[in-house]
Amino acid sequence: MEKIEKYIPKIESRLRHIYINVPKEIYRCSGINVLNKRIKSLLFTTDLAIIRNANADSIMAVYPFTPQNTINQSIINVASMPCFVGVGGGTTSGDRSVNIAFQAELIGAYGVVVNAPIKDDVITKIANLIDIPVLATISSFKDDYKSKFEAGAKILNVSAAKDTPKLVKQIRKEMGPEIPIIATGGKEVSSIEETIDAGANAITYTPPSSAEVFKEMMKKYRK
Repeated sequence: MEKIEKYIPKIESRLRHIYINVPKEIYRCSGINVLNKRIKSLLFTTDLAIIRNANADSIMAVYPFTPQNTINQSIINVASMPCFVGVGGGTTSGDRSVNIAFQAELIGAYGVVVNAPIKDDVITKIANLIDIPVLATISSFKDDYKSKFEAGAKILNVSAAKDTPKLVKQIRKEMGPEIPIIATGGKEVSSIEETIDAGANAITYTPPSSAEVFKEMMKKYRK
């Protein structure tokens, strides 16, 4: 039987024509049901303007600085979708990460993301304290993803650059179909599809920066 694509009515703003749309290929994946929200796409950014003008299911707010509640609060306040925020695990760790995770839950985060170097006992402390999921970042084949999951992480966040699809495939093979996996899909459709085919349940997408979007806008203005 031929599959008939459903017509989707579209209502647009008179002014907001510039929008960040995640690649439609992402919606091939199964998604992860987090606190009764089905999430397939995560936007990897802390840019408030991008966050406010994007159609992703959720936000992956991880940044290369010491986690600060004021940053997490600003992102959660601006976003119209669930936010997963970084709470450290590398330079910032131990009780400080535990406290930041607790505060993140109180201000409305849907989950907290810990960096790859975090120790298992810190994951356990966070998981025992908060009522939102811990996302454990897996950055290479050297990371002990089994122990992180056993320590209390509910979702594995695979970010291994070009090796991401291979690592996702290995985790899926070793840990089975029920382990929730978020993975970076890159910017190309081919890499997104490869990562989904490897077994990722949800995809993190890096959007163009505000500077890149503005550059394209200025080109049109000059014409």
